Amino acid sequence: MRTPTVSLARSLRPLVAAFAVAGLVGCASYVKRDEFNATVAELRAADQAQNQRLDQLQASMEERFGQYDARFAQFEGRLHVETTAHFDYGKADVREADKPMLADFAKTLSEHHDGVVVTVEGFTDPAGSASYNQRLGQRRADAVRDFLVSQGLAADQVRAVSYGEANNRQIRPGAWGDEGLANRRVALVIDFVEAVAAR
Repeated sequence: MRTPTVSLARSLRPLVAAFAVAGLVGCASYVKRDEFNATVAELRAADQAQNQRLDQLQASMEERFGQYDARFAQFEGRLHVETTAHFDYGKADVREADKPMLADFAKTLSEHHDGVVVTVEGFTDPAGSASYNQRLGQRRADAVRDFLVSQGLAADQVRAVSYGEANNRQIRPGAWGDEGLANRRVALVIDFVEAVAAR
């Protein structure tokens, strides 16, 4: 007759073997602490370098475009530029008053910051249907993109998207017509090429 201890030991053998195999498999994919720390240090250094480049870009753009009342903000590794480029009600033509600022913007980036991608974001006021405003916002973004390209930025360096009447992006919520000029605008978002490629 087997003793309970021997019977228990034999019944636990498959379980112990399973744990041993699991332990070996876990060791095969185990990352050494020094390798992990080195990878984390590289990522932190890259992030810090990216932030320094953004800070430098923001400082130079603020100095250059302060006269145009442009506002700058950084978020998620991007530089966001709220410009004075606005549109007449129902129109998608770049106004003559906005062309000097946009020309300076294109010239500055093409001469000093060629490793960037610019996304032109088009917006509308809330008058009209959502689908109409989506199309109008795209026409505005396209018009500004085309103007920036005509001023020296490479065509593959500038993208255009529409946010239409997006409620959470309106400068003056609900305002339209004469009161809604602030909503009928473009915003310019600057990404460094390597940051875009990493996404």
